[in-house]
Amino acid sequence: MHEPHLDRRLFLKGTAATGAALALGATAAPTASAAPGGFPDYTYVRTLLTPSKLAYNPTGEIIFPTVRGVYDRLPASGRLGRYYLYYAPHDAPGGICLAYGDSLEGPFTEYPHNPIVSNKWSPHYSVSHVSSPHVMWHAGRKEMWLYFHGENTTTRLARSADGIHFTYDKVVLTTSMLPSGTTETSYARVFPHELPSRGAHYVMVFMVNNTTNHRDIGWGWSADGRSWTFAQEPLVRHGDVGAVNVGGPHLLHRNDSTYVVYNKDKESGGDLMITEVGNDFSLRRHLGVFYDSRGSAPENGRAASPSFGTDHGVPYMIYEAGERLAGSIAMARG
Repeated sequence: MHEPHLDRRLFLKGTAATGAALALGATAAPTASAAPGGFPDYTYVRTLLTPSKLAYNPTGEIIFPTVRGVYDRLPASGRLGRYYLYYAPHDAPGGICLAYGDSLEGPFTEYPHNPIVSNKWSPHYSVSHVSSPHVMWHAGRKEMWLYFHGENTTTRLARSADGIHFTYDKVVLTTSMLPSGTTETSYARVFPHELPSRGAHYVMVFMVNNTTNHRDIGWGWSADGRSWTFAQEPLVRHGDVGAVNVGGPHLLHRNDSTYVVYNKDKESGGDLMITEVGNDFSLRRHLGVFYDSRGSAPENGRAASPSFGTDHGVPYMIYEAGERLAGSIAMARG
């Protein structure tokens, strides 16, 4: 929702000439760019998933979409569609869910046996809820790796050959791995990213909270996507971008640099913001609003937790639209 912030046009002078594709979650470059960093200027098109229309709907809310193209990764005989869209209710019992479709324009069909991961998985855990699914294609293993939280203090990993049936792996992040006073480490997304100086091939970005109850963006790195080292200072602090809370981070790469896109809380504007961190994560260049949330439905002043992809060369953003725990999964086109 519009609020005083850095004028997007100031950034266009330095980013008008672009041609690189989104390397993380995209395969082709758009023909025009109008957002900070030279990214497409996304425009809301339609709602893809609404809780009231889903068969598995224990809480009347869904959050945190992740979209993955599987048409060139999973065998044609076993896959349900060209794209898999993962999402979840947040409140107890939560549950990791799947929908599938042949276009990022939709429609997406709810998988009939949701949830594919529940809040009880014997003998590994029994928690109040599981949520925030992020699925990464692990090219070396030819597997879909699912990162998800439950409780809010713990991020876990499960792995799958078909993107539907998962095998539990391990805990990858807990509050005990961050400074004393950390109360939440959740909403993690993991991406292939080379950090030679750290011997890392993967980067994680996530939301971190502490006893001050102001949420920031944390980050970590890993050689294998399973065992992690975490920075003890936030990647993006809420106060640096004029927010009470920030969360829902996603990593993007463009023009030989790396950026993190994340959401502000609704009271602080409800927009998606962008910060350039550089390929070695040494920068903290806050570029302002990436996507200005609309005051009308379904956003109602809040856009959050974006996931990105391209379909036949057209860039898309799949995201939460609406107030926290009262929204839908929407699609915007670049």
